[in-house]
Amino acid sequence: MIFNSLDFAIFLPIVFILYWFVFNKSLKLQNLLIVAASYLFYGWWDWRFLSLIIFSTIIDYSIGRKLKVEENTKNRKLLLWISILVNLGLLGFFKYYNFFLENFVAAFSFFGSEIKVNSLNIILPVGISFYTFQTLSYTIDVYRKKLEPTDNFIVFAAFVSFFPQLVAGPIERATNLLPQFTKERKLKFLNIQFGLIRILWGLFKKVVVADRLSLTVNSVYNSPDDFGGIHYIIATILFAFQIYCDFSGYSDIAIGTARMFNFKLMENFRSPYFSKSLGEFWRRWHISLSTWFRDYIYIPLGGNRVKKHRFYLNTFLVFVISGFWHGSKWTFIIWGAIHGIILVLENILYSKKTITNKNKSVVYSIIKTLVTFTIVCIAWIFFRANSTSDAFLIVSNLFDFSQPLLSVTRGMHLYLNNPLWKFIGNFILIAVLLFIEYLIINKKISEVIIIKKKPLFRWCIYTSLILIIMIFGFYEIDQFIYFQF
Repeated sequence: MIFNSLDFAIFLPIVFILYWFVFNKSLKLQNLLIVAASYLFYGWWDWRFLSLIIFSTIIDYSIGRKLKVEENTKNRKLLLWISILVNLGLLGFFKYYNFFLENFVAAFSFFGSEIKVNSLNIILPVGISFYTFQTLSYTIDVYRKKLEPTDNFIVFAAFVSFFPQLVAGPIERATNLLPQFTKERKLKFLNIQFGLIRILWGLFKKVVVADRLSLTVNSVYNSPDDFGGIHYIIATILFAFQIYCDFSGYSDIAIGTARMFNFKLMENFRSPYFSKSLGEFWRRWHISLSTWFRDYIYIPLGGNRVKKHRFYLNTFLVFVISGFWHGSKWTFIIWGAIHGIILVLENILYSKKTITNKNKSVVYSIIKTLVTFTIVCIAWIFFRANSTSDAFLIVSNLFDFSQPLLSVTRGMHLYLNNPLWKFIGNFILIAVLLFIEYLIINKKISEVIIIKKKPLFRWCIYTSLILIIMIFGFYEIDQFIYFQF
C-alpha cells in the first residue's frame, strides 16, 4: 500500500476512526490495532514478506530481554552479534546476494578463469533496509545501556512495524519512538490539523512536482545515447528536485500521518539545497540515515577523535557504506565515494583555514550554495544512471553543447511531445518549491503558524493545496523512489 493511492485514502480514515473512537479507552488495544494495521499495510504488497518483519521482531525483542538480565560482558557481546548477524544477514541475502555473486564471477573472469554459478531470482522486500536499521538501533542502544528494553511484545512490534514510516523512514531511534507507545494518548485537534497540512504538503511534492519531473528525467536517463550535454544538465537538475520531492514528500506524509495518531517522528529533511557546503547538506538531507551512520558506525570507528588520516578514512568509509546501503550497484558505491572524497577535501581545506567565514555577503553565500548544489548534482548522475557505463557517458559529454536545446529530433524527445509550456512549468514548480522552503527556513511560514491563523485563511490554504493536487497531480507513477532501497 502506498500513500498516494486510493487504497491508502480508504485505509487511513478507517484506522483513524477505530483508533480514536473504538479503542480509545485502551492503550493496549490501540497498540494492537497499530500492529494489525501495519501488517496489513505492509502485507498489501506481498504478505509473504511479513514473516521477515515478524522474525526480526521476535529476535530483537528476545535479545533485548536477555540483555536486560545478562551481566557477563562476553555473553552480552554474543547477544549483540547475533542481532547484528541476523538482521544484516537478512538484508545481505535479499539485497546483495546476486551483487556479490556476479562480482565474484567477474573477478575470476578477469584473471582468465571461468566459473559457472546460478544467480537467484530474489525479490527485494520493500523497506527491508529501513526496518532492519531501526531494530538494530534498539539492540545496540540496549547493549550500550542507553535504553531500557521493553517487556511488552506488542509495544515492540508496533515500534518495528509502525506503518507511517515502515517502508521508507524516517529511520526512528528506539529512544525516541518506543517510549511513545507506552504513554497514554488523547485525541487533539491541533495534531490532526498539523498532520493533514503535512500530508497535503507531502502529496504536493510527490504527485505534483516529483512525478511530473520524472517524465523528463526518465526520458534522458533511460536513453542517454539519444541526448547531448544540455539535456543531461537539465535532466540532472530536474532529478535533484525529483528525488528530493519524492523522498521528502514521503517523509512529510509519514510525519503527518503519525502526528494524527499522536506520535512525533523526527524531521528527515531541512531544505538541503540551501546548504553552503556538502557537510551542511548531509546535516539537512536524510537526517535519520546520516545520524544513524554517525552514531553506529562513524563514532565507533573513532570519529574525529583519532589522527587526521584515520579521521579522513572514517569519513570516506562511512559514505561508501552509505552508498552501498542504497543498493547493490556500483553506481551507488561511486555516488557514496564522491560524497566521501569531497567531504574529506572540505575538512582538509577548513582545517588549514584556507576557507574562512569572514566574507558573509549575500553574493558569497549564493556562490557557496550553487557550488554545493553543483557537486551534489554531479554525484546524482551516478545515483540515477542505470549503469556505470551510462553514468560515465553522461559525465564525459556533460559539456557537449553540439546539439541545441530545441533541436527538432532531440528536443522533442526531451519534451516527450508535450507543449513547451509544460516543460517550462517544471521550473516554475521548482521555483515555487524553493520560495516556500525559503519562507520555512526563515520561519515566515510553518504548520504551527498556519494553524494559528483564522479559519478562513486556513481553509483557503487547505482548499488550494487540495485543488492543486487534484488538477495538476500526475498519477501514472505510483511508487516512491526509495521503495527500491
